[in-house]
Amino acid sequence: MINFNKMNLKDLLLTIPVFPLSNFIIFPKTAVPLNIFEPRYIDMINDSINSNKLIGMIQPKNFNKENPELYKVGCLGKITHFKKSAENRFLIELKGITRFQVKNEIDTKKKYRTCEVDYKNYIEDLNKEKEDLKFSDLEIIFKDLKSLFEKKGFIINWKGLENQSLDETINALAMASPFTLEEKQVLLEAKSLDNRKNRISEILKTYNFDQYNNTTIQ
Repeated sequence: MINFNKMNLKDLLLTIPVFPLSNFIIFPKTAVPLNIFEPRYIDMINDSINSNKLIGMIQPKNFNKENPELYKVGCLGKITHFKKSAENRFLIELKGITRFQVKNEIDTKKKYRTCEVDYKNYIEDLNKEKEDLKFSDLEIIFKDLKSLFEKKGFIINWKGLENQSLDETINALAMASPFTLEEKQVLLEAKSLDNRKNRISEILKTYNFDQYNNTTIQ
């Protein structure tokens, strides 16, 4: 059995089921709820729950296609909680473990997609040590993100973020941001936390906050 609190490179699965979900990213050390209702992904969650509880989240390049091309980098997640409804849906909580790079897609004859993956470029995701960053490093980013979120009508619990670790805060903001699919992918692929912080800052500089209409996201 895999110990998720003491995982290293040799513990990771080299073949994983993948869930292509557009404009959605999960980062290591973050957790998100997901409502699973499409039959093929219900099959995937059933199989995962009955084995290792691991799935890969990855963005498709074109979500309008039935079997879209995938980006090369996604994030491995562990199902930490799940509940099955009377309508045969799953409500799960997924915890990000480490990013991966897709090597090949494998035909398993299952309804969902499976990939052979490599983790070597993102081994630092398994490192328990914190990067040498301070919350003061985020003051300008916080200010610009607050302005962008307010213009978009997004509701963010900023006080709650202050109680999280720095890496959890940066990753949560990257996940919740109203950035494009391509911009979120750039954040996911950033090699380090400091690099991700700089990428957020660079993306924010390209936005004209006055162009947005308020739309509340619950």
